[in-house]
Amino acid sequence: MADPKQAIMDQVRQQAALSNARALIDKVNEHCFERCVPKPGSSLSSSETTCYTYCMDKYMNSWNTVSKQYSGHVQQGVQGQAAFGSF
Repeated sequence: MADPKQAIMDQVRQQAALSNARALIDKVNEHCFERCVPKPGSSLSSSETTCYTYCMDKYMNSWNTVSKQYSGHVQQGVQGQAAFGSF
């Protein structure tokens, strides 16, 4: 049987990850659409589609880089606190 506290923590992590993913998608759409589609119409032109694709890739890569760095700093902080607490 799983630990109830761990199950709740896992659920909170999953909800936070989902919330972050939604925020990322919203930001990408907002930023890239404004940048790549100056005059919205019934469909995207080839150049708008290309721009949008590159913009999304760039934004996602940046997000991943920042997330990895942040996670690394958080992990170092947790390890530092664990080492400090063991004295």
